Amino acid sequence: MKSSNIGGQAVLEGIMMKHGNEYSVAVRKPDGEICVTKNTYRSITGKLEGLTKIPFVRGMFNFVDSMVLGIKTLTYSASFYDEEEEEKELTEEETAKKEKKEKWMMGGAVAFSIVAAVAIFMVLPYILSSLLKPLIPSYQTRTVIEGFVRITIFILYVLLISRMEDIQRTFMYHGAEHKCINCIEHGLPLTVENVRISSRQHKRCGTSFLFFVLAISILLLMIVQVESPLMRVVVRIALLPVIAGISYEVLKLAGRSDNAVINFFSKPGLAIQKITTKEPDDSMIEVAIQAVEAVFDWRTYEAENFHVGEEL
Repeated sequence: MKSSNIGGQAVLEGIMMKHGNEYSVAVRKPDGEICVTKNTYRSITGKLEGLTKIPFVRGMFNFVDSMVLGIKTLTYSASFYDEEEEEKELTEEETAKKEKKEKWMMGGAVAFSIVAAVAIFMVLPYILSSLLKPLIPSYQTRTVIEGFVRITIFILYVLLISRMEDIQRTFMYHGAEHKCINCIEHGLPLTVENVRISSRQHKRCGTSFLFFVLAISILLLMIVQVESPLMRVVVRIALLPVIAGISYEVLKLAGRSDNAVINFFSKPGLAIQKITTKEPDDSMIEVAIQAVEAVFDWRTYEAENFHVGEEL
């Protein structure tokens, strides 16, 4: 199986798909119609976009880029379901002000998300494991416990939000996204029938990336040791770009390899995906297919990689 290098995420009643710098958003509107838009995304690195291509450096930048694009497309999809729609057309000045405000709000949302994630998944587990020092003097042992606490918090968080009705539908769209990519990468024509029978788990999923971040952090934090409790917190934050960089490369490798060892280490992330993806209905699959076709020529990809004939 050769990676198609297409990825995406679920949004409100829809799917975002990205291939290269192009991305599409397909949303099922309240009236049942599917609205598809296509745009080009520019990395937050700006003129230094080459940083997103350097191995072990690109991981952190690609992670932040995916958060920015994710929030942007999620906000866009939510606009179809706003209860109060603007009744008048905006002037150019009003439009510019609105776009500037949305940009600042998006930046604030990304910043808050990163700070909250660091506090909950990095700092809190360290504090909790530190309480065990009188019982467990070994720093290495406490670091391993800290890692498992971190993973447990992550799984409990996913289980908690999965109980929300809106999140359940989003997880169904997430499943449709994975099924479409698996359908393509296994050489099947992209039809509702073929997508339906495809797997809803994929090794390149962001869920697997987050698991790799949590798992790899255990190994690095056992290697990098400092005495001061304050510096230990600083080290955990400072190592995040390194952890993200390594995790991203492992994820990329997993996405293009069927090696038994790689598959073994991918299993925990795939298991968690059983929570973050649900089986979609056919209407959701239709949305996902349109999102894919807006940015990716799957017929050419399959013809080149699977020698599929003219019947496609």
